[in-house]
Amino acid sequence: MDSKGFSRLLAAASSAGLDGLVLVPGPNLFYLTGLSFHLSERPVVAFLFRDRPPLLVLPTLEASKIECLTGGWRAFTYSDEEGYETAFQNAVAMLGLTGGVVGVEALRARFLEVSLLERYLPAARLTPAEDVLAQLRMRKTSAELSAMRRAVAVTETALKRTMDSVQAGMTERAVAAALKIELLRAGADGMSFEPIVAAGPNAALSHATPGERPIQAGEPIVVDCGAMVDGYAADITRTFSIGPLEGEMAHVYHVVRAANEAGRAAVRPGVPAEAVDQAARTVIETAGYGPQFTHRTGHGLGLEVHEPPYIVAGNRRLLEPGMTFTIEPGIYLPGVGGVRIEDDVVVTESGGESLTTFPRTEYTRR
Repeated sequence: MDSKGFSRLLAAASSAGLDGLVLVPGPNLFYLTGLSFHLSERPVVAFLFRDRPPLLVLPTLEASKIECLTGGWRAFTYSDEEGYETAFQNAVAMLGLTGGVVGVEALRARFLEVSLLERYLPAARLTPAEDVLAQLRMRKTSAELSAMRRAVAVTETALKRTMDSVQAGMTERAVAAALKIELLRAGADGMSFEPIVAAGPNAALSHATPGERPIQAGEPIVVDCGAMVDGYAADITRTFSIGPLEGEMAHVYHVVRAANEAGRAAVRPGVPAEAVDQAARTVIETAGYGPQFTHRTGHGLGLEVHEPPYIVAGNRRLLEPGMTFTIEPGIYLPGVGGVRIEDDVVVTESGGESLTTFPRTEYTRR
């Protein structure tokens, strides 16, 4: 991010009543600096305060990473022998802070980082900074969208290759393993999350873990996966079967597909996020399966596989061009099976565009 970007961030922080921000390794620090660090026993902490140079506390073995940074960054390094406390204390001393309101990443900062802040900034009030950071990241740039399109293309290629080879008798775990290999072969830097492969009764668990159960003909196979490419995530779910779906599941599939279509059709600028949820949910409720739709319709997508905006009842945030999120209605019948169809969408100036193009019609293996 350039100096103007930092200025926008600090201005947003100031408007939210924050004197500055403290970041740890993860998507926000990557977004601001392009740097990736492991979250480990060696803390990495960035300090961003108005009218002060940005500071970074990091281990000496990582110091070469900051050579590419512009904007007057100052580094405070430490060796394993020295430990990190002196570097942290020196960084805080250079900032000259005696108190104030400091925004921290409530969903990422650990007890380790928080305890250091409390020790060396005892007069400061720590408060969550997620809303400020979300405002910066929710509207994707053209470069970010290009990365997401690449992630989607890789994911769809891997998903097709995998499912084209699935046969009855293969276990969920074997399919998940094959999918991981295909994601890497297709060009993924890594996975957005561990793939979900859930068949038969297991498909009624929205976040099932692949197991050793053999897949049978005629039952639903829910596959949820995503590639990471250039730091950005894809997240796609399709429901497959070997041969036609049997019984009630065939009807459920068509209801979920209609709900997915209704959700995507509701996407446009100026619409509250909850209206997209309601559009998809109404289709499922009208079909009599309201209680079996047990999660929100979608979640934001980008550097994280779950980020704002959340497509859920009660979220009145108005959609804006550049926002990206999933549309993933599902119906889950305990002991029987489930169906979920998930697409990644972006809000455009005039409506919405699905970044995902994988077929949504019933996809079967003969």
